Amino acid sequence: MAEAEAVQAVGAAEATEAVGAVAAVEAAVVPARSGGPVDVPVRNRAVEGLRGYGLIVAMWVRSTMAYRTSFFLSTLGNAAITLLDFVAIWIMFSHVDALGGFTLPEIALLYGSSSASLGLADLLLGNTDRIGVRIRDGSLDTMLVRPVPVLAQVAADRFALRRVGRIGQGLAVLVWAVSELDVEWTAGKVLLVPSMVLAGAALFGAVMVAGAAFQFVAGDAAEVQNSFTYGGNTMLQYPPTVFAKDLLRAVTFIVPLAFVNWLPALYVLGRPYPLGLPGWVAFVSPLVAAVVFVPASLAWRAGLRSYRSTGS
Repeated sequence: MAEAEAVQAVGAAEATEAVGAVAAVEAAVVPARSGGPVDVPVRNRAVEGLRGYGLIVAMWVRSTMAYRTSFFLSTLGNAAITLLDFVAIWIMFSHVDALGGFTLPEIALLYGSSSASLGLADLLLGNTDRIGVRIRDGSLDTMLVRPVPVLAQVAADRFALRRVGRIGQGLAVLVWAVSELDVEWTAGKVLLVPSMVLAGAALFGAVMVAGAAFQFVAGDAAEVQNSFTYGGNTMLQYPPTVFAKDLLRAVTFIVPLAFVNWLPALYVLGRPYPLGLPGWVAFVSPLVAAVVFVPASLAWRAGLRSYRSTGS
């Protein structure tokens, strides 16, 4: 198994280098037949980033699927390990009827939405927490000379398709919760459930980018980033009524993790938010995610500009 993974890593790394080489050729100035240089049209940077990200991801997926048994076993293992968190909640409810006034299906709604959101963000951007290692060993320098945005390269590097296990496990719990909840479903509530998962993934993604930017200053501070992502996910799996109001204010107005699932879920359940916010805030999670991405992206750009090779 270890030998197979090593072969995958080598093959994907070589493929990533190939992507950089091809992109460099495409971005080069092509000499015209008349002898004068012809500038290749500059493409939109966001489009180039998505294209480069897609190419690197596709190559990692292809190398992963070369060992399908290993992939399926690791995916099932990933899902089983994350499912243990919900099993612990299930066992707890064998001794109590409610936690903070919430029943098991209601907490399952919180758990499933948060777990699926983090799983999606972790799949797409989870590798950004390795930026501190790249700064230390100097491998970030090789990404700077490629005509593909560095964030796209960092996020796609070592793309782990097995992380879909967490997403599938979270969605399974979410579907069970929706089927068990005794609520009056309206069009707004039905649309809020998938929107909650997607907007939550965007919020977690923004936190990951901000955490990666922080590592330009603090060095290898991946655990600080993980405390907000994985730690925040664990917090959001439980009802806000069990936490102090100072903490609720912090995760609502400073690091707005409450918009991942607490506010939308409480609207679906017909419950008031402990801080007394109006009901319409349940629908602004996509807007909050977009707003949070602005300072996160600016922090990333500032960190990248301050980079002065190994040890900075």
